[in-house]
Amino acid sequence: MPIPVPDTVTVSIKKDEVKVTGPKGELSRRFNPDMNIKLENSVLTVSRPSDSKEHRSLHGLTRSLLANMVQGVTAGFEKHLDIVGVGYRAEKAGDKLTLRIGYSHTVEVAPLPGISLDVEGGTHIKVSGIDKEVVGEMAAEIRAIRPPDPYKGKGIRYVGEIVRLKAGKAGKAIGQKI
Repeated sequence: MPIPVPDTVTVSIKKDEVKVTGPKGELSRRFNPDMNIKLENSVLTVSRPSDSKEHRSLHGLTRSLLANMVQGVTAGFEKHLDIVGVGYRAEKAGDKLTLRIGYSHTVEVAPLPGISLDVEGGTHIKVSGIDKEVVGEMAAEIRAIRPPDPYKGKGIRYVGEIVRLKAGKAGKAIGQKI
């Protein structure tokens, strides 16, 4: 499946390294030398030398990574997190994120290079950047600080994430011996 390259994006291919430059920034990545990457008429195409299982896997991976690079330098990527819990909140101090999430201390999070963190309304965190992989990693690191509790649902979760709550100790009162 060909990848259309917008006019605002320039792509340079040198052997197995591809550099994509656009209005939001620049990304470069090395790919497997078996994959043939070509740019013709502002369309990127990836072809494989054979139909072996390894080459088919690398073909899809290479195509997806290139498409993500082009999308990243044009539109960028975002992940949204929600903080759920009484008294739980986030604040932005400089470029760092300060979290108050039920611990005895505040937790400071420094963004990875190329990532920007924004706080909306005190309980909504937006992680944005041009590299999809790094945006996902930063969002996962923030979520791992206080993952959702399975009993009350408190913690940091992705927007739209469904947290299944467990029953708790309801069976204790029913099974009492007299």
